[in-house]
Amino acid sequence: MKKVLALIAALVVATLAFAGCGGSQSSSSSSSSSAAQTSGTKTLKVGATAVPHAEILEAAKPLLEKEGIKLDIVEFNDYVQPNLALNDKELDANFFQHDPYLQNFMEEHKEVKLVSAGGVHIEPMGIYSKKVKDLKEGATISIPNDPTNGGRALLLLQKAGLLKLKDGVNEKATLQDIAENPKNFKFQEVEAAQVPRTLDDVDAAIINSNFAMQVQLDPTKDSLFIEDSTSPYVNIVAVRQGDENRPEIQALMKVLHSQEIKDFITNKYKGAVVPAF
Repeated sequence: MKKVLALIAALVVATLAFAGCGGSQSSSSSSSSSAAQTSGTKTLKVGATAVPHAEILEAAKPLLEKEGIKLDIVEFNDYVQPNLALNDKELDANFFQHDPYLQNFMEEHKEVKLVSAGGVHIEPMGIYSKKVKDLKEGATISIPNDPTNGGRALLLLQKAGLLKLKDGVNEKATLQDIAENPKNFKFQEVEAAQVPRTLDDVDAAIINSNFAMQVQLDPTKDSLFIEDSTSPYVNIVAVRQGDENRPEIQALMKVLHSQEIKDFITNKYKGAVVPAF
């Protein structure tokens, strides 16, 4: 009987000990799982046009991951939806435009309240042609139809000595602001992203560098005339008002202003895109 009782006691102790170990393992596993969830990386969703903006953001991805932030890049192929999506909180930021365009966009869309978190690069606008090296009398030229890029195109033609605008006009110049058109150029106004597609049908087209590169045009080699580094059209990262001081946005701008990104822009685009920091 004593042996039986001793055996029962030993079994009880062993069972309690096993249960205690099992309970301790379960608690530890639960604690680890909870810690993994709370220490997960943050995600920053940024809208961008494909070239060069999305490419620059791809180069920034691994640098931002070191800051504990995952970069989710959403590509757009127009100049309207990225601002609307950002304003509607579908994005945390966007990267595709310069400040004159943003200001004009907000004048036309009163509900949109966005600000610049900082400038990154300049994409020189250029005059391109598949047909001629010099624009002749009566040439047809396609230009962007949005107010800021259209005015920018006319200013470029003026800088090239091909026409003269009325005194005092700026990037909001329109065709009605042409004071002198000695070669009687004709103009076609087209959505900026579609201007490269007109090259076969017109004598020349004035194209933003990002869209030129998408159709394998080299802005530094293929353009008849191009903006220089004094261009005021710096491409910016836009955010909703008040978000410019968010730690994640500050981390993004720190990375985009890093030497690594400057070297990437310089080496990849070779003057077609110019760092602005």
